[in-house]
Amino acid sequence: MSNTTVSKLATALKISSEKLISQLNEAGVNVDKEVDEITNDQKMALLNHLRGSHGTKKEIKSPSKLTVNRRSQSELKLAGGFGTSRTVNVEIRKKKTYLSKESLIEEAKLDDLKQQKEEEQLKEKIAKESQDKISNETVETTQEKVETKKDPIIDHSIHDQPTKTSKKKRKKSRPTIKDDPFKMEELHVKGNFKRKKKRQIRRSVNPASLDQSHSFEKPTAPVVKDVMVPSSISAQEIAQSLAIKVNEVLSVLIKQGIMVTGNDHIDQDTAILIIEELGHKASPMDERSVEDSIFNEQINENEAFTRPPVVTIMGHVDHGKTSLLDYIRKSKVTDNEAGGITQHIGAYTTDSDGKKITFLDTPGHAAFSQMRSRGARITDIVVLVVAADDGVKPQTKEAIDHAKMANVPIIVAINKIDKPEADIEKVRNELMIEEILPEELGGEYLFVNLSAQTGEGISELLETILLQAEVLDLKAPNEGRPIGSVIESGIESGKGAVATVLIKEGKLNKGDLVLVGEEFGRARLLLNETGEQLSAATPSMPVRLYGLSSAPNTGEEMRVVESERQAKEIIEIRKENRKQNVLNDKQALKMKTFMENNGSNDKKTISLMIKADVQGSSEAIKDSLMKLATDEVEIDIVSNSVGGITESDINLAEASNAFIIGFNVRADNTARKIIKETSVDIKYYSVIYETIEDITNMISGMASPIIKEEICGLAEVKDVFDSPSLGKIAGCLVIEGTVIRSNLIRVLRDNTVIYEGELESLRRFKDDVKEVKSGTECGIGIKNYNDVKVSDQIECYRIVESK
Repeated sequence: MSNTTVSKLATALKISSEKLISQLNEAGVNVDKEVDEITNDQKMALLNHLRGSHGTKKEIKSPSKLTVNRRSQSELKLAGGFGTSRTVNVEIRKKKTYLSKESLIEEAKLDDLKQQKEEEQLKEKIAKESQDKISNETVETTQEKVETKKDPIIDHSIHDQPTKTSKKKRKKSRPTIKDDPFKMEELHVKGNFKRKKKRQIRRSVNPASLDQSHSFEKPTAPVVKDVMVPSSISAQEIAQSLAIKVNEVLSVLIKQGIMVTGNDHIDQDTAILIIEELGHKASPMDERSVEDSIFNEQINENEAFTRPPVVTIMGHVDHGKTSLLDYIRKSKVTDNEAGGITQHIGAYTTDSDGKKITFLDTPGHAAFSQMRSRGARITDIVVLVVAADDGVKPQTKEAIDHAKMANVPIIVAINKIDKPEADIEKVRNELMIEEILPEELGGEYLFVNLSAQTGEGISELLETILLQAEVLDLKAPNEGRPIGSVIESGIESGKGAVATVLIKEGKLNKGDLVLVGEEFGRARLLLNETGEQLSAATPSMPVRLYGLSSAPNTGEEMRVVESERQAKEIIEIRKENRKQNVLNDKQALKMKTFMENNGSNDKKTISLMIKADVQGSSEAIKDSLMKLATDEVEIDIVSNSVGGITESDINLAEASNAFIIGFNVRADNTARKIIKETSVDIKYYSVIYETIEDITNMISGMASPIIKEEICGLAEVKDVFDSPSLGKIAGCLVIEGTVIRSNLIRVLRDNTVIYEGELESLRRFKDDVKEVKSGTECGIGIKNYNDVKVSDQIECYRIVESK
């Protein structure tokens, strides 16, 4: 039995320790300190005392018997007629009874007492029979003595003789039962001892005396069930919970205009509507998972301090975002990026007047829309960079939308003012069209003119950022469990998975057990943007985290958990949810595709695998390629991961009939050898828009050609002649275009097509010609058609194919 202390029990009962000690003393349990231990028997004594004090005298006892009912459901497929099959739902019910140890001992004691009572009754019976025999023998002996008193000698002889005889008879007739002092009594436990079979006595049972309390009765009113509905449920599960056939549920769904099968999942609101339509009650299920129960309790109650602002630099491609950050950091980052454009989110911390500012540099290319959106969600201030010589562009508008959706203040930085073709007023007017009004015109947005090349206006920009941060009053606790967001992830050779994490609150220490998405591990190494090792990371600090099991998805939340068991439990739930969501999306897409194609499946598919150096780039490539799909050609992305191309990637590509896109990664030695033996094609890229351009050209080549009809000429029938060799000949006047003998024709009557075919002959006077131009008369013979009449029109056309 498990024991507990007074203080722990008081905490569980939500009362003070002093009150609990006084109640225990009243119940006869002697305790006087909070650290004293309490057994389960003492707890039961306390509970019985409390019940007695509240008027309930019934003593609580543990149940002597526990019955467990278990149900399992399965499906059995049976063969039907004409090659069909039907599915039968089978429910197996099992019942198991467990007896407590105390009840077994009590039962054994009762059996012992019963057996002892029977033995005592048997002894009394035997003793009574022996006493009767002894009394009879005594009467006979007395009579013999009276008869032998006359002769004393004979009397003695006769007296001694029958006495010996009676003694012998007494020994034989009187059974003696002696207890063996060395005999061990057997403890009778149910199932472990042999019990004497008792003679069963049949008794007539009066049916009226039987207890009818547990008999089944037909319900007089409809049974209304209360069903708890999860976020996603299938029609089969609804039918099982209501104990009805699935066809009844499907018929109600069809009436509501929802076409699903029994195994298809529907959303919670629809399920509640269907259950109520069937006459039952439904309520949404509280699906608080282990993850919610753990993380909801992790409230950081430490004191909040002022933290550095997180500033995201956004704007159109090649407007000078990274160059601006280079000047602030006094580094050269753009030279290291392929094509001179930013393809990752860079996170850096700088000092300005003794105050720290964290900068995030997002890509400006169209393919990196998701990365810009993620940058806007985790930031405090957005610096919108617009080139003075280029103005507002598509990615500028997109950046404005992301910032507004995230409800983040915007500081407009008009860059490249040192160029001769710079037009600041034009840029301001274009921004005002996008509802970005400067403060001097009554708006709420701050404008700064600067040059990332000369450094003009940079200090003013930093002062504006710090001013905006003071207005926002950014605070977060520096201690306690940390919460962060992954802004970039990848795999480094020799170090494994790495994730760039921006800490939101709390303190991340080296060695903490970290959970990110579906990955977990110990934080064995923490590095800042310059490569220096850190022992801990505080709010608004970007840090490179090493030690995860694999590269997590960007945008995932980072948490610290207590144990590996807890982390694995959360990961299992997340994987199940992800698989269910993917399955639901595939079913919906399959149904949508079927409805759009009307049952036909003429689409061509491009199967490919994406391998990139970092997670952000692989996401950007995937999103861009999925947008390239057309009505005739669809994109099937078999795999999307980070790291070098391995042997397993080649095998998967060969099995899926796909080619591999390697973005800033290469195949290892083993993979190169296998590539020579297989037909797998690998395309290497370092700039994302080259990848998109190549796949676009591939889709254009696979698309079916566009077939168009081009009308060449139109002739009107003026007269009809008979020809012995050609049949009816139409004397026509070409009124439009040119009639060409090799082209197809249509015969129109009252602007209605009555025949389609070919020309058999085309003559100008008596000469065969290849074509007749507008304004010229000709004779036309139509192949296999003689029903030509005056005023009919003969339309000449040709088929033109174009991609």
